[in-house]
Amino acid sequence: MTHDAALRETYAGSWQGLTHDEILARHGEQYSAWKRGEPVRRGGGELETEVADRAAPVVLNHADKLPEDGTLVVVSHGGTIRTTIGRLLGLEAHHWEGLGGLSNCCWSVLGRGARGWRLMEHNAGTLPEPVLGDDD
Repeated sequence: MTHDAALRETYAGSWQGLTHDEILARHGEQYSAWKRGEPVRRGGGELETEVADRAAPVVLNHADKLPEDGTLVVVSHGGTIRTTIGRLLGLEAHHWEGLGGLSNCCWSVLGRGARGWRLMEHNAGTLPEPVLGDDD
């Protein structure tokens, strides 16, 4: 297992630590532009393309070192995962939102096909069912 800071979450500048309502109140126009798909440095932070610029090469580097039947598990935050998947699939940045978010504890599966990376599963998984003891 290795740790790479390039897989950290998107830096959102002055938006960091704010609730959704606080972001809307303080940065409403910037938020609206971001939701429309415009390249926005949320709170002065990173562009989504910059996140992909730093994260996708890390994934590719490790994937290139895998044996033929190997599996690489990458753990990160939803925004970083989404932008990296978009970059690996060759999608233009304004289409990355179409991948949708990634729920907590869920995963995506990519595989290499004849023409590049393919998205095989996205936002897959369910949280485990609680185990009930005899006294429940």
